[in-house]
Amino acid sequence: MRVITQKTVGDPSVLEVAEVATPVAGPGEVLVEVGAAGVNPVDTYVRGGGFPALGEPPFTLGWDVAGTVVHDGEGFAAGDEVFGLLDFPGTGGGYAEYAVLKASSLVKRPSWLTVEQAGAVPMAALTAWQALVGRGGVTAGQRVLVHAAAGGVGHFAVQIAKARGAHVIGTASAAKHDFLRSLGVDEVIDYRHQDFTEIEPVDVVLDTIGGEYAERSARVIKQGGVLVSIIPGNPAFDVDRASALGIRFELVLSVVASGADLAALPQLKVQIDHAVPLADVAKAHELVASGRTTGKVVLVP
Repeated sequence: MRVITQKTVGDPSVLEVAEVATPVAGPGEVLVEVGAAGVNPVDTYVRGGGFPALGEPPFTLGWDVAGTVVHDGEGFAAGDEVFGLLDFPGTGGGYAEYAVLKASSLVKRPSWLTVEQAGAVPMAALTAWQALVGRGGVTAGQRVLVHAAAGGVGHFAVQIAKARGAHVIGTASAAKHDFLRSLGVDEVIDYRHQDFTEIEPVDVVLDTIGGEYAERSARVIKQGGVLVSIIPGNPAFDVDRASALGIRFELVLSVVASGADLAALPQLKVQIDHAVPLADVAKAHELVASGRTTGKVVLVP
């Protein structure tokens, strides 16, 4: 089968197509013929050596997978359309024509998702779910602020918060405001021309940017509220700093592969910015690294 491999870390040019043996599923595992594989920002960090998730090269990137079950077993039948997340970090292997996943991380693909959309969901949507619901405890009637709301994690986060009955505010460039409104966002903020710290206080903030956004976001959180960050971008902001401000701080650095959590997701609109052939993986990485995509980029074997 074809896979994307890299023999060293570096820019997107280190990614290359290789032929390897098709993997074999072991106990508790399922072999999936990959129909689409999501490309996430963390993939670009691992490729470039900024995050040692897979040890030393050579290795194959990719954690998001959607496709077709090859053999009966582990609660699935050959031909089942499924999607799920490979264990993160430490596994990888989604950039391939076939991948082996734990049965517990897979769920059958619902009719409202195409295979390309399903390939874009697992890491970003599970990150949003586990951050907002698992750590943030978002409930009906709360006010929730999501930064970079039109991005991969952000556009799922706003939908999850809305589905739980929250009033949702999202930051994004003006060109993406109509998109956010189509997802149900109640208030949109053009971060280039508006200061989000001037909004009415909120109960929960999801920080997908890092850096000084943590400290600035803390200014708009109600006493007893929570700041959930998925970026360790400001060492000066931590649990102690949050406590001094009368709020809670949660840092989510690793997403958990969970078929149960995928099954719990509300019906999502999934925005595919680009679907890129497997052999053009370098282009996919360049798109993701640009930071200008709306929604997700997927590879299509």
